[in-house]
Order: sequence, then C-alpha cells, then structure tokens
Amino acid sequence: MYLKILSISHLIEGTNTPINSEVMEGFIRSTYIFDNIKITSKLHIVKVSLRSDIVIVWIDIWDSQSGSVAKMLINCYFNISSFIATIYGANINPDVP
Repeated sequence: MYLKILSISHLIEGTNTPINSEVMEGFIRSTYIFDNIKITSKLHIVKVSLRSDIVIVWIDIWDSQSGSVAKMLINCYFNISSFIATIYGANINPDVP
C-alpha cells in the first residue's frame, strides 16, 4: 500500500544537497512509528513544483489485506530535522503523472 509523506524540505538540512531515497529511508528507519514496518520498494521523492522547496515522498509498505498497518500510520506526524512531516494514505502510482 502506498503512503505519502508531506512537508519535507528538498534539501538536506545545512547543505545544498537534494534529499534522496537513501537519506529519506534512513530518517524513516530511525523513527519509532515505523518500527516493524516493511518497506517493499525504493522510495519515490517528487518535488511539489519547480519553485517549491518541499517534496512529497511516496512509500510502499507491506500490509495485510485489511490495511491495518497503513491505518495505524495515516495522519501520524514525525520530525525530520526541523520539519514536521505528515503521513497520508495514497491510492495512486507515483510513476504515473
């Protein structure tokens, strides 16, 4: 099941380096709300717009047919550096515009 994480800066804090899936996965793995969550594919990071400094991170997690794991995560907040990220449910494929 796909989830999207909003309100994340496109730059790694204190640098001019764009955030990538490996760095973002490190943040996710270090957050307690993602304990025992199985990520099934590489994270997709999409900049909101050309002029925006915010990205959307699409994450695909393994979930039961009832969606109990995703339901637990939806509308949760967690910190990524000085930003507060929010998790939302998503039913679309991030590879399709």
